[in-house]
Amino acid sequence: MKLDRLFGILTALLQNDRVTAPELAAKFEVNRRTIGRDIDALCRAGIPVVTYQGSGGGISIAEGFRLDKSVLTTDELSGIIAALKGIGSVSEQSKVERLLDKLNAGEDSVVFLREPVVIDLSSHYKAQLTEKIELIKRAVLEQRLIEFDYYYEKGKSRRVIEPYFAVFQWTAWYAFGFCTLRQDFRMFKLTRLWNLSVCDEKYTPREIPPDKRDFNARFPDDIKLVALFDKSVKYQLIDAYGPDCCIETEDGLRLEIGFTNREYLMSWLLGFGGKVKVLKPDDIACDIKSAAEKIRSRYE
Repeated sequence: MKLDRLFGILTALLQNDRVTAPELAAKFEVNRRTIGRDIDALCRAGIPVVTYQGSGGGISIAEGFRLDKSVLTTDELSGIIAALKGIGSVSEQSKVERLLDKLNAGEDSVVFLREPVVIDLSSHYKAQLTEKIELIKRAVLEQRLIEFDYYYEKGKSRRVIEPYFAVFQWTAWYAFGFCTLRQDFRMFKLTRLWNLSVCDEKYTPREIPPDKRDFNARFPDDIKLVALFDKSVKYQLIDAYGPDCCIETEDGLRLEIGFTNREYLMSWLLGFGGKVKVLKPDDIACDIKSAAEKIRSRYE
């Protein structure tokens, strides 16, 4: 947007004594003629922009001009910067860099970009993840259906949904929308979602019921696990659930906790090998025993 670019040019001018039109054109991915029109617009807005011709020339702001950023406090700006950096890990980098530029006008700025908090919301599949999120964002803004292959425990199915949000929940990204196949609101994990495309067909946004907006309710801890762990894996339990998650007994570390996903619970327990014994529920204990026997049979 032109307004975004004008703010970005203004910030670049405040950060540097002098910049050239080609530098600005490259930074904001436009041609030099567009930069020239933007400079004229800044001048008409009352900002004293000065141009110098010849060798060593360029564009600068008259000495003494300062951008007033007193509307936001240091803590508020720091919070915005930290959030932008997190979004920047899964968004088109150039757009986020421009937003960050607007909040930093050199050494005299209220807050610097050296924010002590690092947030990375990407994954091993960062490139594909960023592309998916950008497509979902575009589809939501344009109110267009999206179509994709989805892999789950029963295999693969082709889904078409009305997208409403890209959601980061429980260490993973999801697409939230109205599934035309199930005729209900659903969450789709992006790492299981492939061959995503934005359809030409548009949709009329639906009213989302309050219970569907509560994303935490989609992860109910309805599997109640009771298990004894070897004391040598205490650090792993603390890493997952904190120092107060288990009780130390003569037989080992007793953990009582709820789980949402049975498949995840099984793989998590099997990762401890012989250092865990499931006490409840009985069906999980039986499945662990069966899985262990199958593993042993592969090596016979």
